[in-house]
Amino acid sequence: MTHTPGASPIILFDGVCHLCSSSVQFILKRDRRGIFRFASLQSEVGQSLLRHSGLPADQLDSFVLVENNKVYTRSAGALRVCRKLDGAWPLLSFFRIIPRPLRDAVYNWIARRRYRWFGKNDSCWLPSPEWKSRFLE
Repeated sequence: MTHTPGASPIILFDGVCHLCSSSVQFILKRDRRGIFRFASLQSEVGQSLLRHSGLPADQLDSFVLVENNKVYTRSAGALRVCRKLDGAWPLLSFFRIIPRPLRDAVYNWIARRRYRWFGKNDSCWLPSPEWKSRFLE
């Protein structure tokens, strides 16, 4: 699956993670222009994009942004998304001055504990009807 230039950026997320699903809902509410599309990492689309991007298909602990055939993971992906949200969220791009290994260390620390802290569903979260068109499932 090729992500063509000019196509909407795609956010891949862990569909069974409460924190991840809540993050997607957060983005949806602050992306009034409809810039982003979404797919769970567990879905066929998500798995295909992971393989096409050279990422392991079992890598379910990372936030992945696919934009213009480039892949941004963990903190780099999250901060890149913040740049395009409505409101003051683009100001978080300031955190790019922190070296990525340090940002990703914090990201990984939270990712390892996300199920324990925020919970996990037995199946992937399903979007409400008004957001369904933004998902590539």
